[in-house]
Amino acid sequence: MENADRFVELIDVGPRDGLQNESEILDVDTKLAFITKLVDAGIRRMEAVSFVNPKRVPQMAEAEEVMAALPKDDGVTYIGLVLNRRGLDRALEAGCKEVNYALVASDMFSQKNQGTTIEQAVDVYEEIAAEAKAANVRCSLTISTAFGCPFQGEVPQERVIGLVERVAGDDTYEIALADTIGCAVPSQVSDLFGAVMKIAPRARFRAHFHNTRNTGLANCYAAVEAGVESIDASAGGIGGCPFAPRATGNVPSEDLVYMLDRMGIETGVDIDRLIAAGEWIGEQLGHGVPAMIGKAGVFPPAELRA
Repeated sequence: MENADRFVELIDVGPRDGLQNESEILDVDTKLAFITKLVDAGIRRMEAVSFVNPKRVPQMAEAEEVMAALPKDDGVTYIGLVLNRRGLDRALEAGCKEVNYALVASDMFSQKNQGTTIEQAVDVYEEIAAEAKAANVRCSLTISTAFGCPFQGEVPQERVIGLVERVAGDDTYEIALADTIGCAVPSQVSDLFGAVMKIAPRARFRAHFHNTRNTGLANCYAAVEAGVESIDASAGGIGGCPFAPRATGNVPSEDLVYMLDRMGIETGVDIDRLIAAGEWIGEQLGHGVPAMIGKAGVFPPAELRA
């Protein structure tokens, strides 16, 4: 695919998906400092908070305090994850301009993650999407375990396509296909995005990959080649899902930006500042981060750049 004049939007999910699986629970000021560093690096859309039960995911506590401290007019879209009507009410009260709902493509994972069947979750989503639209708030949707389930194995492509057919519409701002457990390979990514784009040609699509089996960056490439223009990633590559055994972090934002930059695709992100943000959050969490670019450095090095 010709890359001249192409732009891929990077949605950094580090403050939400990145932090939710970490043993270290950060305070509000540290979370805000992390978000600020991402904004300074050029990130203009990010998952900043999660309006879930803090007893189940204590890393996501104090979402309202984080949202209250964020600038309201800095040109950045701060997304809040919601899983039910109570979460939406909290997000609207906190002033979120975009919410994201997770719809799981396998029943067993849906029960463990949200306590509902797929059918029940679709009903909840339709109510949330309608309420968000009425409140003039964008509602995006992530179809989790779109490529595989840790409890039930393979997820039929037809099931994901069927879910897309049901939820694609005016109430849905964007649909993300998520490899929650990092099992997908590029051929699957190409096939699934090709299929859903065919049956929902007017829908916006986003990709969300975890790097559990070291295929995340390759899957991002496949998604871009399929025509996806928005990709989730996490500074430093931190993250994982508390309810998915052995799931590791998201694709590192800085590694993704490096690949896209070298491909001639614009992201609007300063890679050096992004590397610094990834390394900084690792220090706050007390461990190194999986991202490779921070270890190897950008090529060519600064002294050899024209």
